[in-house]
Amino acid sequence: MAQRGSRPDRPARERVLEAALDLFAEQGVSGTSLQMIADRMGVTKAAVYHQFRTKEDIVFAVVGPALDRLLEIADAIDAEPDHQRRFTATLAGIIDLIITHRRLAAIVQFDPMVARLVRGHPAHASFERIRSLFTGPDPDGSTLVAAAMVSGGLIVAGVDPALVRLSDDELREHLFDTATRLLRPPPGPPSAAG
Repeated sequence: MAQRGSRPDRPARERVLEAALDLFAEQGVSGTSLQMIADRMGVTKAAVYHQFRTKEDIVFAVVGPALDRLLEIADAIDAEPDHQRRFTATLAGIIDLIITHRRLAAIVQFDPMVARLVRGHPAHASFERIRSLFTGPDPDGSTLVAAAMVSGGLIVAGVDPALVRLSDDELREHLFDTATRLLRPPPGPPSAAG
């Protein structure tokens, strides 16, 4: 019997990932077993094994699309010569990523097992590139604190139940305005055009 929220007409792989994400959000990755995923889906553990051999494979399948998008955002930094547009586009991209992957953002940031696995992904280096864009080349303590507050605040805002009443567009606008005020975009080098 399929569990609440599980639609048997969807591909099995998608149902495994949905059940896993639900459990990762509730129990943490370390606190979730393949048997728990199977139980949530109302199937046998063998059915889960048929789709994914290990829990790590499931974790990568769950977080992979968001990490790939983060890598794209970071790679776009170098493509934009104007510092202000680079800053704006990167911040908007991060906010869109958080809104698109609300539940996932907190798991990626705070779950120790996911953090360990993400260290091996090419997107891990993106975190530092994005932080450098937001803080400038030689940030003072205040700038570093502002960047940390924005980073953590964006993630928490994505999962905060008090913000559920806001539409995605409203949340996007408020996050962007607040983050921009806190970060005060550092002056960049003159644009190639100017």
